[in-house]
Amino acid sequence: MRDIGVLRSTLRRIDRRGYKAYEEIRGLYRAADVVLAIDHVQGDPYAPPSRVRLIVERQRLTLPDVSSRVRRIALEDFLARRAQQIIDRLGRRRAGTGRSGLIAIDAGGQEVLERTACRITDERVELRLSVGLPAAGRTILGDRAEEILADLLPEIARTTLYLDRVALAEAEQFIAVVEDAEALRAQLPEQRLVAFVGRGAILPRRSGVSQEPLREGAIPFEAPPSLEVELATPHSGRVRGMGIPEGMTLIVGGGFHGKSTLLEALARGVYNHIPGDGRERVVTRSDAVVIRAEDGRRVVGVDLSAFIRNLPLGRSTECFTSDDASGSTSQAANILEALEVGARVLLMDEDTCATNFMIRDHLMRELVPADAEPIVPFIDRVRQLYRSAGVSTVLVMGGAGDYLHVADTVIWMRSYRPEDVTERARALAQRHGDGAFEPPDPWPGVVARVPVPESIDPRRRDRTRVKAYGTEEVAFGYESIDLSHVEQIVDPSQTRAIGLALVYALEQGFIDGRRPLAAILDALEAAIDRHGLDVLSPFRGHPGDFARLRRFELAAALNRLRTLEVRQLRPSR
Repeated sequence: MRDIGVLRSTLRRIDRRGYKAYEEIRGLYRAADVVLAIDHVQGDPYAPPSRVRLIVERQRLTLPDVSSRVRRIALEDFLARRAQQIIDRLGRRRAGTGRSGLIAIDAGGQEVLERTACRITDERVELRLSVGLPAAGRTILGDRAEEILADLLPEIARTTLYLDRVALAEAEQFIAVVEDAEALRAQLPEQRLVAFVGRGAILPRRSGVSQEPLREGAIPFEAPPSLEVELATPHSGRVRGMGIPEGMTLIVGGGFHGKSTLLEALARGVYNHIPGDGRERVVTRSDAVVIRAEDGRRVVGVDLSAFIRNLPLGRSTECFTSDDASGSTSQAANILEALEVGARVLLMDEDTCATNFMIRDHLMRELVPADAEPIVPFIDRVRQLYRSAGVSTVLVMGGAGDYLHVADTVIWMRSYRPEDVTERARALAQRHGDGAFEPPDPWPGVVARVPVPESIDPRRRDRTRVKAYGTEEVAFGYESIDLSHVEQIVDPSQTRAIGLALVYALEQGFIDGRRPLAAILDALEAAIDRHGLDVLSPFRGHPGDFARLRRFELAAALNRLRTLEVRQLRPSR
């Protein structure tokens, strides 16, 4: 390790030389109590920025206790956000062309996720930053680089990591909010709930393109008395709110009254939220998955016969493959793929569902008999899913009253306030009859699939090519994986991890042509739990822009890879 003075001398020596000379500064430098690690140097001012770590010995710092995984993740998230605030106050340094002068850290949005932007170990704390090395054209601006690397970055580390009394209290409060949410979520199964919405929660967001809470005019959430429950938290005592029971829950109401807003909050409730978000106490079981129709997606080797059968000309759906699935077949596949990897709560909104998959009313059943209709509508299976497979459903429905016949709980969103109208709904269903929505046979279960490793190729011209585009797309070799309808990917850093997680699973032999998809995900999650997200990175030094994703979104990505081939793993009879 060299002294920071060596870096200063090197930058002065290469000043006004060609940009490639920046390669000389790679390495470790000590600036008093801060170690500056320059891990990757960009090739030119317009290339992705350089990767830098700021390291301080743990014993020098006064930090909250991180004796649990939850506390460590929360503190890492807090410190990354604190670093971002400090960088924002500095502003962009005017330092030349391209990305010159950029200083950034992957601090995230409203959700608290396990990230690589900050790493806390027993020995040290690291901040992982992206830095644009200054240049005029492709000529090095050594004096400006010296200001950024030797002066600003060590100061950012000190200001971020040395917490005064106020900052320490803020960190403790941040961790407390996350621990409380974890405690609430942990109690859901034992209380036979799928979700909890705390009293006073602010569900609406500021706009359709912002996840920040609506500040003005938002109505704090109040639970209907019949659905109000009380759960314990380690820091806030016992808190009250609405518990959504297991089984079939229907969310009804007029347009613009908050039905979809509630469902969207539940979908993101699988993640913890930052203090002040409004949804800190909106928690959903971690095995909840949003289901929708997805016209045009590829489906491969899925046994759809639970929902779709008796196709014309005797075609079987027991190993269904399509390069251009319809709304109904894609929604059926989305359900079965989610169940295959462990989903036990389905979240649906009628606005994004295929109508012919969701329901057939009594008139249509009389006109077209069951033996002439390939689709077993979801309404016929939904109660059976819970009774036979333990799978609950939360469904937003504004226009199909037949679902009142199969609902265990009915919540009416009225002017953004929930009312429990379950008894009234049951009375209406009994009065109007025609509620014989029964499955045609026992629930057949889900057929496991084994991915064929040769069909998953991240190479392009003999080089691994994986690149993420926002939260909606991953370039994988010659293919593009469309994730635009995988709604519980909430951060671009999760997308960046997806492709590399698939590459890692291949390299480690998890995808070996023998293991079913669920076992592959088990092995991958265990490896990340053991070694951290850093194991996914092809970079030496630091992968500062990854965030942890759930097994369901990773499976969704693999299922949407258009080259994927599988073989079914059917139990022997």
